[in-house]
Amino acid sequence: MKTLLLFSLLFCVKGLAFAQQPDWHGKKCAVALTYDDGLQVHLDNVIPVLDSLNLKGTFYLAGNFPGVKARLNDWKKAANRGHELGNHTLFHPCAGGRPGREWVNPTYDLTTYTLPRIVDEIKMTNTLLQAIDGKTSRTFAFPCGDRMIGDKNYYDVVKADFIAARGVTSEMRKASEIDLGNVGCYAMNGQSGEEMIALVKQAMSTNSVLVFLFHGVGGEHNLNVNLSEHNKLVRFLKQHEGNVWVAPFIDVAQSIKSVQAKR
Repeated sequence: MKTLLLFSLLFCVKGLAFAQQPDWHGKKCAVALTYDDGLQVHLDNVIPVLDSLNLKGTFYLAGNFPGVKARLNDWKKAANRGHELGNHTLFHPCAGGRPGREWVNPTYDLTTYTLPRIVDEIKMTNTLLQAIDGKTSRTFAFPCGDRMIGDKNYYDVVKADFIAARGVTSEMRKASEIDLGNVGCYAMNGQSGEEMIALVKQAMSTNSVLVFLFHGVGGEHNLNVNLSEHNKLVRFLKQHEGNVWVAPFIDVAQSIKSVQAKR
């Protein structure tokens, strides 16, 4: 009788643990490759190599940026091939008025924004993106990681329009521990392929969610990684796809939501 009771208890515990595992197709970790600002190097350098490896990325478009306006049809083609187009606002407002932010355009200084203004610009960007890819489910990325207008987190006003939002905090966490309103990521700027691969290995060993944030890949932005180093990372991901689930950020966020809904 005691043996049967112990067996039943172990079965229940194992079943509970299984129910709380993310849907990573039996793999050790989830990796999302995200690229900000809708740069032309994303279309010319990044998407071709991802397509060659059958990997999908997430591209956060700021509607007024040159690489978006000049290449709308190419972004549509990318979406048709399974890449995610995410909302990075219409004008990419960041908080200025402090050291290191001298580059912020006064017209788009977040410290001068009102809540209605940022909400209107975010919703307009969703409309633009839907016109490009036909989709209504979307994720968001905070420009510069800035989230506040006065004492209000502006994402709270629009979060019903999104599956999740990506922030800029350098961290990887287990799915059950993630705040979907501010998902951490690792911003790349000058890292080697080996350094980026080390992050993937850490995610595998800890069964974590790992989000990469790229701007320039082979140029076009002062935050940049060498194209050959980026390609070392994505080739490693392809070679280890038996242990690493590489997916658009929206799919990773959906898996996190599923885990958290079971708690």
